[in-house]
Amino acid sequence: MRELDLKLLRWMRTHGHSRGLEDAAVALGKAGNNGLVWLLLGAALAIIDSSRWEQWLVCALLGPVAIGLNYGIKLLVKRPRPVLEGLPPLGGAPSSLSFPSAHATSSFAVATAMVRVDSAMAATFLVAIALSLGRPYLGMHYPSDVLAGALFGVLLGLIVPLPS
Repeated sequence: MRELDLKLLRWMRTHGHSRGLEDAAVALGKAGNNGLVWLLLGAALAIIDSSRWEQWLVCALLGPVAIGLNYGIKLLVKRPRPVLEGLPPLGGAPSSLSFPSAHATSSFAVATAMVRVDSAMAATFLVAIALSLGRPYLGMHYPSDVLAGALFGVLLGLIVPLPS
C-alpha cells in the first residue's frame, strides 16, 4: 500500500501542473485552513435561510470541530508529511503530521452535513473534492491521507446531530 501511495503521490506532483492550477490549489488550501471556507459558507446560509439557521450553524461549526478531532488522530498516528526528492511541497502546513488530511476531513464532513440539510448543496462535494485533491497535488499529503480524511469526514457529517 505504501508503494502505491508513493507512486500516486509522485504522479500527482509531476502531472497536470501549471502556474494557474498550482495557484488555485494553494488558494483553495488556504480557504480550507481551519475550516474557514465552511465556517463562512455555513454562517452565510444561516443568515440567508432563517428557517433552518440552526442547522446551517451546526454545519458552519462542524468544519473547525472536524479539524480538532482530526488533529487528535494525527497525534496518535504521527505520520510525517511526504518528502519527495526534488519535489518540495508547494505550500505550508500548521503541523508536520500528515494522516489524515484535515482539509479532507472538514470538507467532507461539512459537505455531507449540508446535503442532509438541503440536497441542493450536493455541489459542495465538488469543492470538497477539489480542495482535497489539491493536497497531494501540492505535495502536502499522501493520497491515502486524503482518502482517510474524506471517509472520516463523511462519517462525521452523517452522525452530527442536526436540529429539526
